Amino acid sequence: MTAVLPPAARPAPGGISTVSAGRRARARRRRTVVGVLVGILLVVAVVTLCVGERTYSPAQVLQVLLGERVPGATFNVETIRLPRMLTGLLVGLGFGMGGVVFQTMLRNPLASPDIIGVSAGSSAAAVVAITMFGLSGTALSLVAVVCGIAVAAAIYGLSWRGGVHGARLVLIGIAVGAMLDSVIAYAMTRAGVYDANEALRWLTGSLNSAFWPGVGPLAVAMAVLLPVLLALSRRLSALQLGDDAASALGVRPDRTRLALIVVAVAVVSVATATTGPVAFVAFLSGPIAHRLVRGTGSLLVPAALVGALLVLVGDLVGQHLLVARFPVGVVTGVLGAPYLLWLLARTNRSGGSL
Repeated sequence: MTAVLPPAARPAPGGISTVSAGRRARARRRRTVVGVLVGILLVVAVVTLCVGERTYSPAQVLQVLLGERVPGATFNVETIRLPRMLTGLLVGLGFGMGGVVFQTMLRNPLASPDIIGVSAGSSAAAVVAITMFGLSGTALSLVAVVCGIAVAAAIYGLSWRGGVHGARLVLIGIAVGAMLDSVIAYAMTRAGVYDANEALRWLTGSLNSAFWPGVGPLAVAMAVLLPVLLALSRRLSALQLGDDAASALGVRPDRTRLALIVVAVAVVSVATATTGPVAFVAFLSGPIAHRLVRGTGSLLVPAALVGALLVLVGDLVGQHLLVARFPVGVVTGVLGAPYLLWLLARTNRSGGSL
């Protein structure tokens, strides 16, 4: 005997097809956005290789990349511009993906590594290492990475009260970041002129020290860490539904959150150790990607591409389109500060919490 569902229990005509059509439309939009971002990123990368004190044509740049010797262009493109472009691309991918992991996991747009003190941990360690111990190169990068992870662990531990709440972690992170800023200020007052200039250059976030010896380790670190974040993206999406719903889906919230924080902090710390804290890239990438995609699902890949674009475009603007040359961190800071103020004002008007 066939059971007959009452009218209220029957699926609405066309309901499933409507949902499926909406899902396909969102998937198409996501693919289109990612494709457009990749295309723009390639164009910007080519422009970065072509433009400088002397401008070369794309054909000349391609010849150099294929191994041909082009007088003048070979040295400039191979030795100076290509490592600078690759460094900007890799750190932008890292900042963008690491930032959106924090914002998504904690469901708070302010939960970005450069807002909650994670980047400040790497920065304070690097400044102390430069000004008081004279470190540079690989040793400086290792100190910045290790201390960035240690500070993130401290913030996570201080935020734990039977679980980690996004607003509590943000507030504790801001407080820890303020303490670390005072450490930076103290170290700068004790530094000599040369060390202070080097530390200040590092703090602004710059690609001026991007050369081939640093590209290899950075590429290896990103090749290891970024796929791990992508592999955890499904669990990250489950965390957006809340701990109870994530547990019902077979995800262990605390373990997953800890794994995501460790890997995301490592990504951001490696990027920060390479170029210094490029201001607001991690903070802006996620919201921009969200507005472009306009749908649910993982934002890791779109945010990573937006982060790379912000760094490369910011470097182009700072080097060639202003009255003087400025590090990329200055340009991105000018973009990010107004957005932060707008976000705080909007949150205050809506009566929401941080």
